[in-house]
Amino acid sequence: MNTVPVVAPTVGVVVLTMGNRPVELRRALESLLEQQNVSLDVVVVGNGWHPEGLPAGVRGHYLEDNLGIPAGRNAGVPKVSGEFLCFLDDDSWFLDDDFLEEAISRFESHPKMGLLQPRITDPERNDDPTRWIPRLNKRTAMDSSRVFHVGETCLVMPRAIFDETGGWAGGFWYAHEGIELAWRVWDTGHYVWYAGDMRIGHPVVDPRRHEEFYRLNARNRVWLARRNLRWPFSWLYVSSWALLECMRLRREPGAVRQYASGWLAGWRTGPWYAIPRPKLRWSTHLRMLLAGRPPII
Repeated sequence: MNTVPVVAPTVGVVVLTMGNRPVELRRALESLLEQQNVSLDVVVVGNGWHPEGLPAGVRGHYLEDNLGIPAGRNAGVPKVSGEFLCFLDDDSWFLDDDFLEEAISRFESHPKMGLLQPRITDPERNDDPTRWIPRLNKRTAMDSSRVFHVGETCLVMPRAIFDETGGWAGGFWYAHEGIELAWRVWDTGHYVWYAGDMRIGHPVVDPRRHEEFYRLNARNRVWLARRNLRWPFSWLYVSSWALLECMRLRREPGAVRQYASGWLAGWRTGPWYAIPRPKLRWSTHLRMLLAGRPPII
């Protein structure tokens, strides 16, 4: 009896790095190359760093200047082939060798799923921060659900849907690019899934280590609303977040000043030097509302 050969799913993997974490990068690539039953096309994007010392089967793509996180990821996409895309940060690593195989099987079983984020965990600790759970209800990280933002450390999605979204918000540099990508996936008519029963390794680090953490968060929150939300949702979204953050930071005057500076910069400037994008459809605003996350919080 003739048997039909099983064709492994094809996955283009973009690993972003500045070359300043060689041990972590090596761990990420080793865990990636151990993935079973998938055909990988891997590129390491050196954001202002010339990739070197890469294992066999992994190519490098040198960016002379550090373009920031979202633009760096965008630069890697044309360099890989595959029906699916996986974005992996250099300080993350796969804890299970069937991770990509399992993720792709879920896309095949649920054709309306457009983006998958696994549960982020540090296997050497037991204090994973709740900020890694991309939803309002953070009581347990292991519950799966539809979500409206993602932690960008490891994401999987069909390439066709990535192309339809227009890709990452390149001008953001850092902060909130995962929210925009998730919203754009919803705007294609698909949904974003947080898979609490799947896991990716990542060390627990303080996001405030970035020098401009509060300023970029505030600026990009405004850009996010201006680029994507229709009035009055744009104003409601920005106002509610500004009030919330000022309440959180009220005992840190320096942080409040930095946040206010970023908030003003968000209204005075914009990352529209690339091809502008249309705002989200009214039907997407309604779907977000009906799904429990109206675009005002």
